[in-house]
Amino acid sequence: MLQSMDSGRRATVAYIAPFIAFVGIMAVERLIPLPLEWLYPVRFLIVAALIGTVSWPYLSFRPSAPLASIAIGVAVFVIWVAPDVLFGYRHHWLFENSLTGSAASSLAPHLKANIGFLLMRALSSAILVPILEELFWRGWMMRWLIDNNFLTVPLGKYVPSAFWIVALLFASEHGAYWEVGLAAGIVYNWWIVRTRNLADCILAHAVTNAVLAGYVVVSGQWQYWL
Repeated sequence: MLQSMDSGRRATVAYIAPFIAFVGIMAVERLIPLPLEWLYPVRFLIVAALIGTVSWPYLSFRPSAPLASIAIGVAVFVIWVAPDVLFGYRHHWLFENSLTGSAASSLAPHLKANIGFLLMRALSSAILVPILEELFWRGWMMRWLIDNNFLTVPLGKYVPSAFWIVALLFASEHGAYWEVGLAAGIVYNWWIVRTRNLADCILAHAVTNAVLAGYVVVSGQWQYWL
């Protein structure tokens, strides 16, 4: 029994620690008036170290449907930018208010020309964020909401309440982009239910973020990097 409890605690830490660290350091960045070019590498290294140590035994990078996962990743990118391209409603009060914030980049002008910073920001977005978010949302929370002993719940088990709670919470972390965040959360949730393989969701999420990072840098649409 004690061994099982220890195993459960280790697994919980493995699934949630990178996410908690990432969000926690972001909060510190907003409180401490230090340059992002100093703080961002610290966040990158801490989160990468957590993924590479505590989370690594629980990770798989063998998607069951790689081509479909890539296609889904591209589709979510299209969903993410299409409303602004087609309708331009992002400055409506539903998306710019005291609760959601606004669709404006926090990057200082000089960082937009800092190649080293942009590379680290893109790598974080395309590699670290998909891993830590998929571990947390679809690897842990979607199962924990079904049973506190989440390891007993198969990946991708469909329970409507867990599915929709995770989709809504995923939307809430994306601020002014909450509606496309909700759409993305629904798609990624559906994909884990369909594949029952976290690696497929990590790949899809990574493709979305990588294409979005390229779009931001090439087009100068910095508002997508809040």
